[in-house]
Amino acid sequence: MPPDTDAHAQEHAQAQANTYAHARRDDQPEETRRVLLSRTFDEDAELYDRARPGYPPELYDDLVDLAGARPGRRVLEIGCGTGQATVPLAALGCRITAVEAGPRMAAVARRNLAEAEAEAEVGAGAEGGAGVGVGSAEVVTAEFENWPLPAEPFDVVLAATAFHWIDPAVRVSRAADALRPGGALAVVRGQHVWGGTEEFFVEVQRCYERFDPATQPGTRPPEADDVDNSDHAEEVARSGRFGETVFRRYAWDLTYTTAEYLDVLRTYSGHRALPDAARNGLLACVAGLIDGRYGGRVTKRYLIELAVSQRN
Repeated sequence: MPPDTDAHAQEHAQAQANTYAHARRDDQPEETRRVLLSRTFDEDAELYDRARPGYPPELYDDLVDLAGARPGRRVLEIGCGTGQATVPLAALGCRITAVEAGPRMAAVARRNLAEAEAEAEVGAGAEGGAGVGVGSAEVVTAEFENWPLPAEPFDVVLAATAFHWIDPAVRVSRAADALRPGGALAVVRGQHVWGGTEEFFVEVQRCYERFDPATQPGTRPPEADDVDNSDHAEEVARSGRFGETVFRRYAWDLTYTTAEYLDVLRTYSGHRALPDAARNGLLACVAGLIDGRYGGRVTKRYLIELAVSQRN
């Protein structure tokens, strides 16, 4: 008797849906590889600075409203990278201490802050106003886990797509130690979700299955509504040092040329950790697909999440 093909198809679709709904997030590195992968970003800080996008403007509005990132507030930023979030926060008038473990990343962040400050001062001089104040942001090259916390507590502790690289045994407790009572822990996370040039992200899996043996066959980005953020809320709650975590979500579509998309891929820790031959083969396969079938441009949809928790 032939199988019930409709029922079989439904079961297969449901199994795939379950896989997508419970797939590992982009920001959940295996603990055994966390430190190793975290160090890959500093290998080419200039590429990271050029290729990585910042964050949607709405996020900064919510940082002001939910976390209190207002002019004059003291902000500790964990893992600032090359300053994608640091520069906009400085423009808001926050007094920022940014801690970055990678010396090359920290150097680029300092340069970006200096350039933004100079531009603001020129603009303020032309308009007769005040720019970003000197000393409104400093970048410290150190690992957050070992950095001595200053005696004066902070109003906000921010980690923008960096919290998952910090030792999970201490990251929440140290953030709480750095905050004043009523201060806010603000954690920004990013996830590639279904959308954009959808068919490309189906087809490109063949490249990953060929060159990255860790790729599960048939993988595709999850739907935004299926992305689970309860792990962070539960981790913060277990510490007993914060109130309820409030979330905001932002869907963000970014379009890349072939070269731009390859540059983004070159900044991802998992891609950087591949053997050279596998990484080069993967990138060539991706480039051939974009150029050959998608006219040299693809759109990727990101889900950016902001989680804000007030310290007890």
